[in-house]
Amino acid sequence: MTTTAWAPLHDKIFRGLWIGVLASNVGTWMQTVGASWRLVAEPDAATWVSLVQTATMLPVLLLALPSGTLADTFDRRRLLLGVQVALFAVATTLTLLTAADLMPPPLLLVFTFLLGVGQALTLPAWQAVIPEVVPRTELASASALGAVNTNLARSAGPAVAGLLVAHAGVPVVFGLNALSFAVFAVALLRWRRPKQGGGGQAERFGPALRAGGRYVRYSPVVSRILLRVVLFVLPGSVVWGLVPLVADQQLHMGSRGYGVLLAALGIGAILGALLMPRIREKVPPNRLLIISGLVYAAALSVVALVPHPLAVIPVLVAAGLAWMVQVSRMNASLQLFLPSWVRARGFAVYQVVFAGAQALGAFAWGQVTQHSDLTAAYLLAAALMLLGTATVPWMPLHAHAEDKGGPVNFWPEPHLMLEPHLDEGPVLVTNRYRVAKENRDAFVGAMQAVQRSRRRTGASRWGLFRDGEEKEIFVEVYQVPTWEEHLRQHDERMTEADEDAEAKAVALAQGPPDVTHLLPADSPD
Repeated sequence: MTTTAWAPLHDKIFRGLWIGVLASNVGTWMQTVGASWRLVAEPDAATWVSLVQTATMLPVLLLALPSGTLADTFDRRRLLLGVQVALFAVATTLTLLTAADLMPPPLLLVFTFLLGVGQALTLPAWQAVIPEVVPRTELASASALGAVNTNLARSAGPAVAGLLVAHAGVPVVFGLNALSFAVFAVALLRWRRPKQGGGGQAERFGPALRAGGRYVRYSPVVSRILLRVVLFVLPGSVVWGLVPLVADQQLHMGSRGYGVLLAALGIGAILGALLMPRIREKVPPNRLLIISGLVYAAALSVVALVPHPLAVIPVLVAAGLAWMVQVSRMNASLQLFLPSWVRARGFAVYQVVFAGAQALGAFAWGQVTQHSDLTAAYLLAAALMLLGTATVPWMPLHAHAEDKGGPVNFWPEPHLMLEPHLDEGPVLVTNRYRVAKENRDAFVGAMQAVQRSRRRTGASRWGLFRDGEEKEIFVEVYQVPTWEEHLRQHDERMTEADEDAEAKAVALAQGPPDVTHLLPADSPD
């Protein structure tokens, strides 16, 4: 069934939240412009202005995984609502102090950092919320709309802020940023989140943080998505990092030209969102990555070799379209694959990788330009984009992995004579299989997928052994930090992919395994 690009916006809950996020994103870009302008008249202005970007992005890099853990262990709606209220208070205080001329540069950076902390707490929770309010068939369109949201904000925010700074002053820009958080908060108040399944107690922060790291480390699907993000974003960031220099030094268009180039990228993103449903229907995901990578590389080459607005503006539209196609495709793949229990943590890691690749890429291209010129930077980026695109056939996104992320509960409930406390641990689980000689090699190979499943869902150690007395006996042993973690494996962490991996191994054995749970010797009776 074909899903239109705007189908998710027909749902009033998603529409309200999307508009709230758009307002917040526009406000964030306005805040960045206002803060930078507030500092341009200060001594050492270049240093202060550069620190605004640092104060904005640093919380995302430092706090993404902790904030994803919070979003997976607490009610996401309440977390988002609380963060928006806190951001409104911080932004309002910033506005009042700036209007009273009580905002020295160090204090402005402190407030900018606090607002960055709020954004770091917001992003993983919002990404994890989308599959709760959008049907699975519309997730790819919702992801594309997220890219449109970001690009609209990136284009409109600086333009609106520039006009307001010139005609109304920096405090007004800060005040509108505060209002943007209120808009998102109102949208969250209108959403009545259904009660989530499970009913058990929330995961504790420390174990949940470690569990999120283990999941990403032992998930080949997630690892491949993150690799493709790096291979695209590192060279692709040359556009976002150097577009002001292209407008000023290469095209001689000044500040207005900078706005025109940003608008071209934004228009491309919107076109991409409109075309994505039909493109997805006709073009397989990995071929789509190749085509968009080639388009982006061609656009970079044109910017480098044909420094004329009539050439650069259209190819930046194409670059914006290709950027949106790549990012939304990988974002949607992650949305569809990640199970609910670890979704925000998975997106937090994605966010760190994406922001880190963009920041590192922008810095690297700036250094290349400084030691050579813009043409060299864009041509080198185009070459790296081509090399990354050439790896798609050897390192593709996993086919059909998106269809295996649904939760299942296929393990029988453990029945023990002991009554371990939830904190009891470590727990050693053994599975004893009987495998015929002709199936041994295939069984050992199949158990590698089982190992990744165990580690993704909670095991800190894993091993497969053969019985020295009976050649047909294989014993799988894995250790889980606590009894609570093992119960979570039973109740909420298994997916269809985990069930498939285990079923393939069991099919090669003579019946299901004999399972034992070993507890510490001092466990209570």
